[in-house]
Amino acid sequence: MPEDKIIQKLLEHDDRFEKLEGKMDENFRKVNDTLESIVTIVQRLDQERIFTAEWVKRIEKEVEDHTKEIKDMKLKLNIT
Repeated sequence: MPEDKIIQKLLEHDDRFEKLEGKMDENFRKVNDTLESIVTIVQRLDQERIFTAEWVKRIEKEVEDHTKEIKDMKLKLNIT
């Protein structure tokens, strides 16, 4: 009789381990999917940062050019 109980408990534990393993696999997939989404977002933000930095450089150059043109116009018009 005790052997039957031991075998029954072993079968119960085996079933519980299989269920636990399934839950762990499911949770791992969810975590992995979330991490992949985060990586995608970070990559897009990094690319956007690069384009934004270049855009700022172009605008700064334009401002420098306009400032120089304004100074030249003021000199030509004798405006201080």
